[in-house]
Amino acid sequence: MTHPQLIAAMSLPEFYPAKPERVELLQTHISLIFIAGDVVYKVKKAVDFGFLDFTTLEKRQFYCGEELRLNRRLAPEIYLSVVGIVERPDGRLALNEPGLVVDYAVVMKKIPEERMLKKLLASGETSISVMERVARKVADFHRQAETGGKIDEIGGLETIRRNHEENFEQTLPFIDVTIPRYQYALIRSWALKFLEAQEGLFRRRVANHRIRDCHGDLHLEHICLLDPEIVIFDCIEFNERFRYEDVAAEAAFLAMDLDFNGCPEYGEAFVQAYISCSGDEEIRQLLNFYKCYYAYVRGKVVGFKSHDAAVSQKERDEARETASRYFDLAYTCAARLERPALILMTGLMGTGKSVLARSLASRLGAEILQMDVLRKEMLNIPVTDHHFAEFGQGIYSDAVTRRTYAEALSRAEGMIRLGKSVIIDASYKRREERLKAKFAAGRLEADFYAIECRCPEDVLKERLEKRLSETGEASDGRWEIYQAQKKDFDPVDELSDGEHFSVSTAAPPEVCVQEILLKIKKLKTDIVS
Repeated sequence: MTHPQLIAAMSLPEFYPAKPERVELLQTHISLIFIAGDVVYKVKKAVDFGFLDFTTLEKRQFYCGEELRLNRRLAPEIYLSVVGIVERPDGRLALNEPGLVVDYAVVMKKIPEERMLKKLLASGETSISVMERVARKVADFHRQAETGGKIDEIGGLETIRRNHEENFEQTLPFIDVTIPRYQYALIRSWALKFLEAQEGLFRRRVANHRIRDCHGDLHLEHICLLDPEIVIFDCIEFNERFRYEDVAAEAAFLAMDLDFNGCPEYGEAFVQAYISCSGDEEIRQLLNFYKCYYAYVRGKVVGFKSHDAAVSQKERDEARETASRYFDLAYTCAARLERPALILMTGLMGTGKSVLARSLASRLGAEILQMDVLRKEMLNIPVTDHHFAEFGQGIYSDAVTRRTYAEALSRAEGMIRLGKSVIIDASYKRREERLKAKFAAGRLEADFYAIECRCPEDVLKERLEKRLSETGEASDGRWEIYQAQKKDFDPVDELSDGEHFSVSTAAPPEVCVQEILLKIKKLKTDIVS
């Protein structure tokens, strides 16, 4: 166990050679970090989480040495030494004096907090161009990092599968605490299916020496911009399984963290620059898989802190909320489609197509084309102006409707050519229009799905009445128009079961989205008991 006097002793300024004015203690789930002026002393907690074991003095000494050695690859001027913490004959603790060694500390220069990449991004003090410099630093590091032999063996498919299975096992206690049961089930099913389906790709990555002795924990809090130098620190030293990995995983980790911190465009810029520097185009095929993995890992690790009695209740509550956000991001990454898709939200007015389209788009990363908005834009009508024409008349005449559907499909094709998925939010009551969309998707080699929304009429009537009074609502749908549309809707019987999904929007949006994702991705999830 950690020496009972260690925290108290190392919290005193007189404990240190430089006698700083004050000492600040920070804690993670695995470390005690003492900031003593311009020098930092990092002590490993005597913990065993399965994936790391610091429970003996010998292990803590070894891993302190590894932390120093490995981090000097990217931050040689920051990592200074390893020192012993000793118990003197008088019973007091001291640094590097004669006595019984009770623990060890890694000694580092303090990194200026104001230059941390996370803080600079949050304050808007750095441009997107900095990601090219970061990408070049990471790509150069990967190019020089060790590979082959044990690294290839440990970093191959079997370890990747083991890491995932370990994650799912260790997060069972967090189901419906930090991760909803439905998210856990989909992520697990999708990840294991991806590993099976892409076995050839994973094995090719090993053969092509894409497995390297990496950093293993490349997120924003470990990057500091000391112009002109970029310092990357605090790599994983405690488990080779997490450090011997595909360079695609390392790149995806940083991209994921940029997404998590509200900077997805910076993540895209980093990935693009990394691919340009490395020439590794296969990363695109693995990006969502590894982003999902690392978001899940972060959710798991932060979740551990929510159970740590050594930290305050406030910190535990914050950890629980942060872990939930990471798991939600992992779910979004698992939901992403492998290639662009054209998705029709078909169904009668008021059945919840627009609400479901927005929820689905946020998970798929898809663009939405809303037919009610497009129709009025084409006619130079303010989208919030209501036009209560008779059914099939005025701006809802067959001629205007055909033009609007043609324009929507044209815009969708342009987006798909740019690699984006598109959701067209419209009734698509005509079989002819649905088939036009299907054939367009086929020409573009995009996936195609028609999601038919259904809803009990009492709920639907209430929705239509409420919608007419909402500010900013573009739809002119009314109960009497619904009744007419109901009689004029071509049944969706021209599409296969794999293309056409019917969903009841009486359920909450997240339940509907889960149902759609399972069908699109052809997943079967076992509900965890």
